[in-house]
Amino acid sequence: MISINDESVKVVENKIIAGLKEIYDPEIPVDIFELGLIYEVKIKEDGFVEIDMTLTSPNCPVAESLPVDVKNKVESIEEVEECKVNIVFDPPWDKDMMSEEAQLELGFL
Repeated sequence: MISINDESVKVVENKIIAGLKEIYDPEIPVDIFELGLIYEVKIKEDGFVEIDMTLTSPNCPVAESLPVDVKNKVESIEEVEECKVNIVFDPPWDKDMMSEEAQLELGFL
């Protein structure tokens, strides 16, 4: 059984974020974390991770596959037992949610 203590939560969170930065929106050359699609990562001590994320639009062509990619990537991390991905549209995503790095790369800055 996996046990994540208070000290290791940050380490696991950093591993999760690094993994999420390997997943790209196929229409935009920026990873989903820098795009601002990840709203919240909740890590429980038993290794259960819950992620609230959104899509660039409700009609996003990867609406079916992107959450599965996130779940699989996070569950590949040694300390993670299981991952649940919640798709939320409140607040709706807009370009202001992107990191400065992403905005710069896409020419918004």
